[in-house]
Amino acid sequence: MDTKKRLNHILEVLSGQGNRLTPQRIAIISAIVEDDSHPSVEKVYAEIKRDFPTTSLATVYKTIKLLKDSGEILELEFGDEGSRFDGRKPYPHPHLVCTQCGAVIDSDMENFDEFINKMTAESGFKIQGHRFDIYGLCPACRN
Repeated sequence: MDTKKRLNHILEVLSGQGNRLTPQRIAIISAIVEDDSHPSVEKVYAEIKRDFPTTSLATVYKTIKLLKDSGEILELEFGDEGSRFDGRKPYPHPHLVCTQCGAVIDSDMENFDEFINKMTAESGFKIQGHRFDIYGLCPACRN
């Protein structure tokens, strides 16, 4: 995935909706898009504080809410572990989640949409949304 194209797309969408694109907001969006680890709010905040020390945690939360409301990021809720955010693929797709270190990795499962469509056809269930996480140990934790 070309992160620059993804970032530009998000900025165009937000601008088209009449949202201000402050340097802090752009830095927050960039931090989410460029981080393939599905960062938490706290991780994004720590990252942008280096360049924008006066930015508040509330600004990060507000920007993430704006991105969620615009459909430009996917929130992955992990209960007590908090939420993580996917700025690269803002649509439901499979994730591999490490039970030891907490890593969240995108899976490029082929034919995932066919799998969902088959489930729909076989069950008669009208699927309105889904989340597919697979839990185990990542390669680093297995060693």
